[in-house]
Amino acid sequence: MGNRLSKIYTRTGDRGETGLGDGRRVAKDHPRVEAMGEVDTLNSHLGLLLAELAEAQIQWPALDELIPVLAPCQHRLFDLGGELAMPEYQALDEAEVARLEAAIDRWNAELGPLKEFILPGGSRLIAQAHLCRSLTRTAERRCQQLSSSEPLRPVLLAYLNRLSDLLFVAARLIARRQLRRGTLAGRHARCDARLIHRSTGACGPARACMRPGKRWSWRWFASTWG
Repeated sequence: MGNRLSKIYTRTGDRGETGLGDGRRVAKDHPRVEAMGEVDTLNSHLGLLLAELAEAQIQWPALDELIPVLAPCQHRLFDLGGELAMPEYQALDEAEVARLEAAIDRWNAELGPLKEFILPGGSRLIAQAHLCRSLTRTAERRCQQLSSSEPLRPVLLAYLNRLSDLLFVAARLIARRQLRRGTLAGRHARCDARLIHRSTGACGPARACMRPGKRWSWRWFASTWG
């Protein structure tokens, strides 16, 4: 990427269009620009998570394990954004997906299986990790939407999918390092999500506790956590 910004404003986008690396001018709500924007938003929030991890590790030194794993993700997201802006440009490779999978497996081995759904929260750091996770899912959906009309390399979608998994496990690991217990979804409280009963197909608002053995599942579960 040899181009460097010598001037911040150009006035060329004042009419709702922007330029891509291949020379095309497209509307700023074009699916490719939407995907680029969501990746940029994710990267900004990931930067905030990393900044807060750096501050928090003074109190919880064991958090320093997360920074070397998550920090390179900012660079890879920048590469991913470059591929979106310049369709012929290729920067991301399968080794980066494998690196995320190795970290997921290592952290998950320490955490053990998750037996119940958890809510984002417990501490600011945990909530920020979950926010990054959900923003990764949004970026993945926008890229998938773009790929349906302008096919993207499979590694881009795979990277975002693994990154969302990594951030979910990271949120659990942060809770463990901070000695916080995650908030269990639906436990002794009403839930606003609409539920669908597996055996009857009937749906309705959750008005009872999510006790073990109760056969309910979130209608949106697959699209949010897939």
